Amino acid sequence: MRVIAGSRRSLPLKSVPGLSSRPTQDRIKETLFNMLSPYLGGCIFADLFSGTGGIGIEALSRGASRCFFVEKDRKTAAVLKENLVFTRFTEESTILQTDIFSAIGQLEQRLGQGADIIFMDPPYHERFEEPVLKRLSGSVLVKEDTLIIAEADIRTDFSFAETLGFSLIKNKLYKTNKHVWLKKEVV
Repeated sequence: MRVIAGSRRSLPLKSVPGLSSRPTQDRIKETLFNMLSPYLGGCIFADLFSGTGGIGIEALSRGASRCFFVEKDRKTAAVLKENLVFTRFTEESTILQTDIFSAIGQLEQRLGQGADIIFMDPPYHERFEEPVLKRLSGSVLVKEDTLIIAEADIRTDFSFAETLGFSLIKNKLYKTNKHVWLKKEVV
């Protein structure tokens, strides 16, 4: 795992041994960030279910001004912190080591104005997508122009998103997973 591009290009990132984490593959990360590049400059980025930080660190490397990392697992959060120290992104970063719903509450208090991009990569098949999006649907974190991107198993159904007030912007399919791009519906 490494930083693909930007100010920290090619720096290697540590990962947690074993199968507990699923770092986004480099080719998928590169595709995602090629599509995200117009939105990154100076943005506030929230990396939910961040693991060891590969996505958020990539966002910072490519121009995001601040990243909030949410990772509940203590060992994984420790590796995330090591990666932030190694890439010299500690000043631009905040790690919230708590469950996702407590973290959203903390982010609402810290970021009253909202986030520009929210990336979520919950554990596949644990069905976090709907409850997290339901919580975000009424949150001050999600502004009219906030972009939400969910990484999920290719079979995950997001038809519920419309009932929560989100519009599907893009649905980028890969071999076994996908990126679903959502925005708040403007009423």
